[in-house]
Amino acid sequence: MRKVTAIRKLSRLGETFTIDDVKEISDMGDEVLWNLLYRLESQGWIERIEKGKYMFIPLGAEKGKYTLNEFIIGSVLIDPYCISYWSALHYYGLTEQIPSTVFIQTTSRKKKQDMNVFGVRYKIIKIKPEKFFGIRTEWFGKDKIFITDKEKTIIDCLDKPRYSGGIIEAIKGIKEQSFDKARIAEYAMQINNTGVIRRLGFLCEYYGIEVEMPPLDRNIRNYLPLDPTMPLEGEKNSKWRLTVNLGKDSLEGVE
Repeated sequence: MRKVTAIRKLSRLGETFTIDDVKEISDMGDEVLWNLLYRLESQGWIERIEKGKYMFIPLGAEKGKYTLNEFIIGSVLIDPYCISYWSALHYYGLTEQIPSTVFIQTTSRKKKQDMNVFGVRYKIIKIKPEKFFGIRTEWFGKDKIFITDKEKTIIDCLDKPRYSGGIIEAIKGIKEQSFDKARIAEYAMQINNTGVIRRLGFLCEYYGIEVEMPPLDRNIRNYLPLDPTMPLEGEKNSKWRLTVNLGKDSLEGVE
């Protein structure tokens, strides 16, 4: 395949593509194909994201200085995927904090869970298939991105606060109240973690937010921390079986 023809065909694949995508539009053998990609990369027409995954560099752009939106890059790192946790909180404007890492959920296993691509850090979190829900589509130009919806984002951050900068960032999303209250209660049950029900129930009650939460199983005797990223010290809340390890000033100072 001539270089000009190859470039034209690659550009039709979109801003990112994989070796499998190229195989579908060509009849070249593997060795010829890899040699072609090597030449195109060395000449600045494409850039490798990771093995077998590339981005197309448009005319006028300079290799090494051009990059794509970090969510678009993240979308090719693992399959299936969705942008989640702190990254999704920030996308929806539920936190003013800008995370330095792009958080990605998946049900697949990837050897490298912490990656640095074009100077951006990515954290890939493997979860159980039954927790992989509440996903919506957003468009970045012509690129389709999967991201957790507002309700699932908050639930995920209550499930694993360490990936959201701590419980405070999840609280900001809760206090915003720009979510579907019936859906967030449904998600709290669906994720099958009593810690999520306890944290959401306590926080909604504390801030006077009317969400119809399922009753906590009275057989539960253990106490979980409100914020697992903080020291386990604080008052006990017997209704929700939580150790409230955030002071009143912290809880009331969230904006």
